[in-house]
This record gives sequence, C-alpha cells and structure tokens, in this order.
Amino acid sequence: MATGENGARRVALGMSGGVDSAVSAALLMRAGYEVVGVTCRFTDDAAADRAADDAAAVCARLGLRHVERDCAALFESAVVQPFVDAYAAGLTPSPCVGCNACCKLPSLLDAADELGCDVVATGHYARIAQLADNGRYVVKCALDARKDQSYMLALLSQEQLARLVLPLGGTTKAEVRVLAADLGLPVAEKPESQDVCFIEGDYRAFLRERGVDDPPGAIVDCAGAVLGRHDGLSGFTVGQRKGIGVAAREPYYVVGKRSETGELVVGFADEARIANVLVGPVRWQAFVCLDEPRAASVKLRYRSRAVPCIIEPEPEGRVRAVLREPQPTTAPGQFAVFSVGDTVLGGGMIEEVASV
Repeated sequence: MATGENGARRVALGMSGGVDSAVSAALLMRAGYEVVGVTCRFTDDAAADRAADDAAAVCARLGLRHVERDCAALFESAVVQPFVDAYAAGLTPSPCVGCNACCKLPSLLDAADELGCDVVATGHYARIAQLADNGRYVVKCALDARKDQSYMLALLSQEQLARLVLPLGGTTKAEVRVLAADLGLPVAEKPESQDVCFIEGDYRAFLRERGVDDPPGAIVDCAGAVLGRHDGLSGFTVGQRKGIGVAAREPYYVVGKRSETGELVVGFADEARIANVLVGPVRWQAFVCLDEPRAASVKLRYRSRAVPCIIEPEPEGRVRAVLREPQPTTAPGQFAVFSVGDTVLGGGMIEEVASV
C-alpha cells in the first residue's frame, strides 16, 4: 500500500469517540496510512464507556482495528491529583495542557510501540513542523484560527513531536463536519466535549469530594480593607468578575488569592491589569534554552489572544515575560505559551503575576 507522511505505514490514532478523531482516521487512510484506532480510557465511568463505544463504531464503519487501553492510574497521578493539589495551594490549574504532555501522548506512544506503529496521531487542530536552522520540531498554529489548539500542545517534547501526525491542522471544523456526514460516520453530529473531561457539573463539588474544602475568609480590596466574606478560595479564579459577592460603583475583579491568610483580593478594572509574569520552568520546542532576552508573543490563557512581550531568562529555567502593554490579569497555575508568528517556542506554568 502507499505510505503516509515520513514514510510511515502504520499509525496509532488516539480516538476519543468524537468527530475530530473520527475524521482524522479517514484523512489518515486517504494519506496511505494503516490506521489503528486506540481509545485510552482515563476514567472508569459511563462517559468513558460511551466514548469507547462511539470510537469502536467509527472504526467498524471505516474497517479499522480498534483497541482500548486502561490508562486510569496514570491519569489519576499525572492529571487529576495535581489538579486537586493545585487548587488546594491557591492556584487555578489548566489540566489539559499538562495532560497532553504527561498522560495522553505517553499513553498513545506506549500503545504505538506495542502495536508496531511508526507514528501516532490525534485530532488536535494544529500542525507539526521541523525547523530548517536547527532541525528541532515545533507546533504551529492551525490554519483555522477559531479552532487552533497549538496552545494545548506547547509542552510536548522533541521525542513526542517527532512521532506525532496532526491530520486536522489544515482543516476547518465546518469541513470536518461535512466530511463526517459524507462518510456516514456515527459521530458526525456529536457535540463538542467539555473542557475538563473528568468533572461533570460544578468543579467545586468535585474538589470537596477530594478533600479540598477550604475555610471561609475575608474579601479585601487592594489596600487591605475588608469588604465582605467568602466561602473558600477554591471557588474563585483570578480575573473573575461575576459572583464575587461584593458590590461597588463599578465591578470588582478577583486580583489575587492569599492562601496563607485565606484572603480573597479584589480590585477595579484598572487594578486587575498586569505588567509581567514569571513562568517556569519553561519547556522549549524551538530551541534548547533561552540565553538572552528576545521579542515574542505570549498567550496567558487558552482562549486569550497572543500579545507582544519580551521574554527574559531567569534562574532555574524560568523566564519573565514583560508585556509590551498591560493586560487583564491571569491566574497562577495557568500556562503561558510563547510564539513567534505561527510557531510555538515553548511554554510553562505561570508562577507569579506582577500588577501594573
């Protein structure tokens, strides 16, 4: 049979049961790959059962082999418990970014090795490229800016990127839906999945079940004046505007959480802007390390736009991103992803934010 990209004949495709991975299977087949659908089960519940059944149905429709792998133990240790621990420490974690690098890709690569697959593939909307000057692999933005998921892949290592194929990088979501319908795939109209796959409903109830039930405390303004009381810091996110529980002449924003004192710090819009963030340790894709300041762009949240900055090296692999213009505050625990043009340089967790 014809060979796919990089001369690979067999690919292990991560299949979540959604339309994106289903269409990825069809596109890989068109490119000449022998596709094996792999469903990594990260939880043991009804939702995981439905996802596996949907993936199996797609594989049956396309005539592909489908296998399941139990990855719940790794998912618990690498994703769920760190998520809980981060909230307990006063952070606002972004579990999907770390999951791709520490759980999903490792699980899929392990399956690929067992199945004799040269490469792996996922249904992410992004592209992989190899730089001409140093040969390093990088993630590039998808051509469909509205669906771009390059941010979610910013922590992938060179070893992971070298074996990763992303069939949807040059495809729009609308095209994916049309192709799924044309192929008669059973998931053609399946809705988008939720952001945090292991939580149904209110994340605060999930945290309480896991023992994170932090005590009430004071709501204070930036000058330290007490404005009211809150029911627990884990119920708030830095940058949050609604549902804070105190009112004034203009809206308050959450600008900080002091876990050592239990205080929730709020401020007006002009007090909820930041000048720089400390990030790290950073995992670089485009180069080995940052040894001098350089201009770049940074996304401070998944759904925020990239803004210009100067990244400056700090000790122990950290960097400080000095923003060209003040930006709305972000939360420690989120990820900063650096880029130049459509090329991801690397990313790391935000440890500190500095107000204007």
